[in-house]
Formats: sequence, structure tokens, C-alpha cells
Amino acid sequence: MTLPNPLYTTDYGAAYVGDSLKLLDQLESDSIDLVITSPPFALQRKKTYGNVEQEDYVDWLLEFGKKVYRVLNSTGSFVLDLGGAYQSKRPIRSLYNYRILIKLCDELEFRLAEEFFWFNPAKLPSPIEWVNKRKIRVKDSVNTVWWLSKTDNPKANVSNVLVPYSERMKKLQADPQKYYKPKERPSGHDIGKNFATDNGGAIPSNLLEIPNTESNSSYIQLCNSIAIPPHPARFPQKLPMFFINFLTEPGDKVLDIFAGSNTTGFVAEQLERNWIAFEKDLTYLAASAFRFLDKSQSLEDVLSLYERLCQQESICITTSNQLALKS
Repeated sequence: MTLPNPLYTTDYGAAYVGDSLKLLDQLESDSIDLVITSPPFALQRKKTYGNVEQEDYVDWLLEFGKKVYRVLNSTGSFVLDLGGAYQSKRPIRSLYNYRILIKLCDELEFRLAEEFFWFNPAKLPSPIEWVNKRKIRVKDSVNTVWWLSKTDNPKANVSNVLVPYSERMKKLQADPQKYYKPKERPSGHDIGKNFATDNGGAIPSNLLEIPNTESNSSYIQLCNSIAIPPHPARFPQKLPMFFINFLTEPGDKVLDIFAGSNTTGFVAEQLERNWIAFEKDLTYLAASAFRFLDKSQSLEDVLSLYERLCQQESICITTSNQLALKS
């Protein structure tokens, strides 16, 4: 099993243009530590990035799930970001993202390690008909993110994703005798003196508050510099960063099967994880190479890189941001 030539490579990864269903067949079984992806959502209206109709979506995505299961190793994880949707012409929510979860677990024997919810406070009100015009629904600003695994004990380390302590917790740690008042709690979850121990940060919750407001990145600026549209459905770098830090170690292999503008690969590169990106749209994947360049690149170099990639000329991008033909 051999993958075709990558569209571009970096120090840690490789990006491939093609149908993920076919490319997944070229990977060795049990070879991937983390698959994290955000597929085109099952929306009511067709988008430029190629979403699938709601009634066909669950079975469509399940085919990818079967192949992900094969390539994932026994301690690996499959993280799937899915946005919510309404049923066509009705103010009633679709259950597609929950049906996918149930099928992945019941039919493919994935385990639901934990459900996460990505709250995007910057998300615009939608759908317009129910939220803005009729004003009978509130803004939908949360995505479901399913953390799935092949076994009960996938690799995971919460110590890698600790968050800052609250100001109240800092006061307790500074003077535990003043603030610590032992008592029996109604829940039976009693708090001991060790609660005031400084462990380097607080345990995060499964509600991830991450605004999706990328506007000044090298990727956006370089797309604008040669007048090509950036990918319209990017997810923020902090989302894959959380899961890559949480579920992998340096040197592990991370795969995104709907890479789009390759946010996952870029974050994996920064965290020194080996990465693979699959994306069927050549122009989106070609532009994603801009993530690995800095803003100082000349307009001529950026345009030349993009044109060469659109002609499927394999390119190597080095740490010094110098471009060279792949041998």
C-alpha cells in the first residue's frame, strides 16, 4: 500500500490531494495515533466546499468511519467536529450528528471516550429565518465534537491541556487556612485539604470556548495578496491544538481526512507531530501551503508556489520557508 506523491511536504508532514476514501486504503492498518477532522456539514444549502444532503449524510460519513477504524491504532483516537443543522424549512433541529455517533459506536464498535462541545462566541446568528426574522430561536453557536476510540483506554494526558486557575482558586492556594472550610456536600463529593494544591493549572471542561476569528494569519494575508479566496469553513487553530496536545505525544502521527486549509497539519507541525492531510479540492490544498510560509514572502514567490501546486508539481517547504522541488 503506497500513497501517491504528496502535493507538498514539510519537516513533519505531507499533504495529498484526492478522495479520502481511496487514500485511506493506502495507509497501513493500526498506523495512526489521532484522526481529527471537520467534514463538510449536513446543511440545508449547498456550500462551495461540497457538503452532502442531510438525508444521505449519515451513511456517507459512516463509510469514512469504517476506514478510519482500520488505520487507527489501539491507543489512538478519532475526533470528529460536527456542526448542528435545522431540518429543511422547519424550525426543528436535525439529529444527524447524534445518529452518526450512534452508528459509529453501534455498527463500527467505536467507544465514545467523551463528548465535547465547541462554543464559538463569535459565530453569527443563524439560521436567519428563525433567529433574525421570526425571532423564535436563539443563535446556534455550539458544535458537537465526538472523541471516539477503538478501546476503553486510548492515549490521553490531561496534564498537557491544563488551563489557568480562577482568581478564587489562586486565593485559596495562597492562603488555604483562610478559605478552606471543610463540610459535607449534598453531592457526597467532599473537598479535602489537597484541593488547594497547585498542580500547574486547572482541569479543563468538555466545553471548549474558542472564537473562530482568524483574520490576520499568514494564510489569510497570502491568499489576499494573490486574490484567491481562503477556505470558507476553517476551524480555529486552538481546536486541533487542544486535542493534539491532549491525545498525542511528539513523534505521533496525526491525520486529517477533510483537511481543507490544513489547520490540523499546521498545528501538528508546530507541536512536532508527524501529520498527513487528505483533501480532494486541489485549489484549497494548494493554498493551504501558505500556512507554512511567513508574511515576508514576495508576491512573485507566493504566486509561483500556488501555480506550481495547482499544476500538481510536488513541492518541499523547509523550516527556513525556502521552496525547493521535491526530488
